[in-house]
Amino acid sequence: MAFTLPDLQYDYNALEPHIDARTMEIHHGKHHNGYTTNLNNEIAGTALENETIESILKNLDLDNKAVRNNGGGYFNHCLFWNIMGPNKGGLPTGALAKAIDNAFGSFEDFKNTFSKAAATQFGSGWAWLCVHNNGVLKVCATANQDNPLMPGIGCGGTPILGLDVWEHAYYLNYQNRRPDYIEAFFNVIDWDAVATLYTQGA
Repeated sequence: MAFTLPDLQYDYNALEPHIDARTMEIHHGKHHNGYTTNLNNEIAGTALENETIESILKNLDLDNKAVRNNGGGYFNHCLFWNIMGPNKGGLPTGALAKAIDNAFGSFEDFKNTFSKAAATQFGSGWAWLCVHNNGVLKVCATANQDNPLMPGIGCGGTPILGLDVWEHAYYLNYQNRRPDYIEAFFNVIDWDAVATLYTQGA
């Protein structure tokens, strides 16, 4: 069972001006495609070939750098595209909004916590919002293509929101202004998609 590069549910230019079309084209068509191809090559003919990506990551041998990097890159980007969309942003509602208030005090406090995790991640990596089995939300950051599903990485739980802070995700438009990119990200978050993941993971 080979993994496939998911089609985006929106055009490359749909997230402008917050994320530019050229970055989206390269990020999805080159970077994510590369992770997908490399992952398939690494697991071909092994027991991992018939596993889901979640199972691969949850049972990962962290010393297997090829599967760690490419499997993480595949999963992380699938999530990333899914929780963004045109004409989104705004505020979460319902159970997700209540969980955010319970965990962080307010949406603004959550935004500040998440933004700080993204801004202070040294070098390449991701910021995450994760839900645990009891519905509690936590924010963390991981290096490179690691994610909270992997054993011993930290944060734990199920990631329901992720922000890519590798330079390839923003450099064409924002150069070294990572905080501006983080702020722009909040204008394209699809909170309905995040809420669905929250319900599934809680």
